[in-house]
Amino acid sequence: MDKLYKDAPAALDGLLFDGMTIMAGGFGLCGIPENLILALRDSGVKNLTVISNNAGVDGFGLGMLLNSRQVKKMISSYVGENKEFERQFLSGELELEFNPQGTLAERCRAGGAGIPGFYTKTGVGTVIAEGKEHKVFNGETYILETGLVADLSIVKAWKADPEGNLVYRKTARNFNPMMATAGKVTVAEVEEIVPLGGIDPDHVHTPGIFVKRLIKGRHEKRIEQRTVRKRENA
Repeated sequence: MDKLYKDAPAALDGLLFDGMTIMAGGFGLCGIPENLILALRDSGVKNLTVISNNAGVDGFGLGMLLNSRQVKKMISSYVGENKEFERQFLSGELELEFNPQGTLAERCRAGGAGIPGFYTKTGVGTVIAEGKEHKVFNGETYILETGLVADLSIVKAWKADPEGNLVYRKTARNFNPMMATAGKVTVAEVEEIVPLGGIDPDHVHTPGIFVKRLIKGRHEKRIEQRTVRKRENA
């Protein structure tokens, strides 16, 4: 099966429908599938539930989908730099399910591993625990969290081969490997396509069995916050 598609719209063709759930990899603007997000916006698909650590920034990344009002609900751990995300949530226009960051990562990993739920101490005694099953193990209280599975996962990697084996680069790995396993269909965008055999098997982060479609993207790689100091006079 040929997994390589010419561009993001082609890779998403036939996969999108209103009301679907989408996982989107990335952390801030690091490792986000920006080409696929743009194609989602241009498709006009709406009433989305989006599972992602945050929602990009105003006007970029997932922030574009918020601006176009295509997102009904976010399952996230961080509002971040996105003022529109904050505004929509506080005004009641956007549903939001907050998760501790590690819990969100584990919920995605569990979904990909076929684990329907797991217990964690994180959130016990806080609003996070409200309405969730509590259980005591060895004298300690834990709460039940459920695994997450999406209709579609979109991820960003550094390299891929034609079979869809993926390698991520440094901190751009973040949520991408877990989400790649937890989508009913996973589409990856990468910076470089190498020949089959061009990736050492020991270096593969996401095996190609999880990746159904693949594109080579062009990436802007914006910096979320740039902090510099004035150059000292010589």
